Amino acid sequence: MNRRAFLRHSFLAGAVGAGMALSACGVQPPSPINPNANTRGSLLIGVSGPLTGPNAQYGASFKRGFDLAVEEINAKGGIAGRGGADGGGADGRKIEYIFEDTQADPKQTVIVAQKFVADPRVLVEMGDFSSTASMAASSIYQRAGLVQFGFTNSNPLFTEGGDYMWSSSVTQAKASPVLADFASKDLGLKKVAVLHLNTDWGKSSADLFAAHAKEIGLEVVDTEGYAPDEKNFADVLTRVRALSPDGLVLFSYETDGAQIALQLAKLGLKLPMVAGASLQSPQFITLAGAAAEGAYVKGEFFPQDPRPEVQAFVKAFQAKYNEEPEFFAAHAYDAFKFVAAAIEKADPNSAGFNRAAIKNVMAETSIPSVIYGTLKLDPQTRRPPEPGYVNLVVKDGKFVVWDGKQ
Repeated sequence: MNRRAFLRHSFLAGAVGAGMALSACGVQPPSPINPNANTRGSLLIGVSGPLTGPNAQYGASFKRGFDLAVEEINAKGGIAGRGGADGGGADGRKIEYIFEDTQADPKQTVIVAQKFVADPRVLVEMGDFSSTASMAASSIYQRAGLVQFGFTNSNPLFTEGGDYMWSSSVTQAKASPVLADFASKDLGLKKVAVLHLNTDWGKSSADLFAAHAKEIGLEVVDTEGYAPDEKNFADVLTRVRALSPDGLVLFSYETDGAQIALQLAKLGLKLPMVAGASLQSPQFITLAGAAAEGAYVKGEFFPQDPRPEVQAFVKAFQAKYNEEPEFFAAHAYDAFKFVAAAIEKADPNSAGFNRAAIKNVMAETSIPSVIYGTLKLDPQTRRPPEPGYVNLVVKDGKFVVWDGKQ
């Protein structure tokens, strides 16, 4: 069977199975309606991401951000015609989402994509967690004309998959050089070793970091990739110790990052760890314990930010969950509000409302943002501006703003 025939076969198989899978998730199978038809039911967003597996904590954070956004939008009347996602009024329609668990596995994201494009109720897809997982399914969304909003997809290639691929994530091409500047200019490091997940995200992040490090005179003495399920870092860290770096840069997630921190401490290596927002998770601190102390993060969100939109979000989040929000919950909240605003701008009460209409207003959509101040995507790159970075350090078991002293 050739590739085109295989893809067609896979798509048809996914379409047949979509109703059964959705029913199993507690959502009724799609009614046989025209996907371009204007109906008065709830407006549905499909989410693809990890609810189980090694990255489940990120999916849990997404849900907290999504649920708060849904609650706020629907409490104010839902989604109406043109005028902003917070002011539905009498003709407003509730917004909902269905979350399909993929474990951030590219094989699963393809299956979920087939389900979503076959369900005429799904207006936009959000996810997946990793760029690799999202990009595996991009061609399906592009062919079907369904926006894939990869809000945590920092690989620059993600939005090059087609004009239905949009993201509210800053790219590695911007974030990695910023992290190199932080390590060199702010922390004063001269020689660093880099450990990275051996994924598209991890490798490209490390490569972009190394390229900028060379430009600014920061020496990278070693670069080590590791498998996502790696548990033993003793050999890698022993090699790193022999090269005498004065810092360790991580392109890791919370679980593997915590293992590196723990094993670094076990070997008696007192190296400052430096990472980007991928490690800005309370779970990293929980898993690493005392070994996380002194780790530096170039963050993109901080709950004590005095901006009114941040404090309003933090207050609402604390009231709902009795805890402070972390970066990934804030990022999910922002992304959901943005997608809801785009759906509203496309006017779900109009005769011409459909999936393509939502894509066509993405570049015109703008919202107050917890992460960015104002979130508006560039029509060419389909990406946001850079966030207001904040320098954080783990101190006494929590992230605090770094005071500039080591």
